[in-house]
Amino acid sequence: MFSQRRGFGLGISTNKIAKMMLEVLLQLPKGTTNLKDHVVANLGMVGQMSTTRDINAAWNQAKRMAANEYPERFILDGRKALHWNDGSVSILDRSITTANYKKLTEIADSEGCSVNELISRLIRNYKKDRK
Repeated sequence: MFSQRRGFGLGISTNKIAKMMLEVLLQLPKGTTNLKDHVVANLGMVGQMSTTRDINAAWNQAKRMAANEYPERFILDGRKALHWNDGSVSILDRSITTANYKKLTEIADSEGCSVNELISRLIRNYKKDRK
């Protein structure tokens, strides 16, 4: 009731909440799904009294900390979602050099298709040639 009044907050920084979230993450059993929900639920009164903005900012920070400090347990995918590092998640390589992208665009324009369609054709031909 007191914290709901205007101007009163918990006074806990997102940094502190992120560290608390990391501690909870490390205690969760491997394979737990909905990591954020479990972590926030286990924060107790701090999780209930914190604003959604603070929780989201702390969660983003906790995900990065978990993936950086415990890469054997956690992994961030290309969409910045936290997963258990059990080998089931493969990180997509989204980097392509500008020169290669320009070449692909030129070839796609000459073929009258998009770069995505061109790459799909290349993959199909590659798979057909491998068999």
